[in-house]
Amino acid sequence: MTVPSADPVVFAHDLSKEFPTAGGETLRILDSVHLEVERGRSLAILGPSGSGKSTLLHILGTLEPPTRGQVRVVGRDPFAMTGLELARFRNREIGFVFQDHQLLPQCTALENVLLPLLAHGRPDAAAVARAQSLLERVGLGERMGHTPASLSGGERQRVAIARALIGSPTLLLCDEPTGNLDQTTAHAVTDCFLELQKTENATLITVTHDPTLAARFDRRAYLKEGTLRPENLVQTEMAT
Repeated sequence: MTVPSADPVVFAHDLSKEFPTAGGETLRILDSVHLEVERGRSLAILGPSGSGKSTLLHILGTLEPPTRGQVRVVGRDPFAMTGLELARFRNREIGFVFQDHQLLPQCTALENVLLPLLAHGRPDAAAVARAQSLLERVGLGERMGHTPASLSGGERQRVAIARALIGSPTLLLCDEPTGNLDQTTAHAVTDCFLELQKTENATLITVTHDPTLAARFDRRAYLKEGTLRPENLVQTEMAT
């Protein structure tokens, strides 16, 4: 077993993911991926469509297991847990922001932010106060009672960011969080989640096609042919 070099929030070693095809062959999406990300740091993962970015994010988010390899999230192997243990761990330690905000249309912005806490019972006054504070911090203090239908695309994504952070997760995972937004709105949303990531001291991993967004992260890496390559290696390859 390979041991992480420090105490990273995310550690993956020799991570591979394969899927069977209709013809009986095996399609390898990820191939021997190695990754370490420390507490409070941010990483942007770039790569073309179909390169495995979302698959990698789903594995790191404990939503699906790898075919082989080691995974540690906050020092634990999530795929050694029972189903109930894993659900509780994911709810406590990981926040998700997807390209499609995935808000419940019948719920207000405030109610949507509080949704992850329902697994622990009815949110108390402190939880409601935190949800209100997060919405104020993302610029939606006057829109808490509005449903998604009356919010713009950028506002919906800000609600999704607040929802992802409501439980003070250690790890924040974003899958193309600005992919459906215009450039001005995307810039504002990026400001929002990067600021909150720093103030909450969360570890942030985002997959994106946008090099402008990626340039604002602490680190960048590229998925190519199923292999994750650090930014400096890719730059060296491009220069030769």
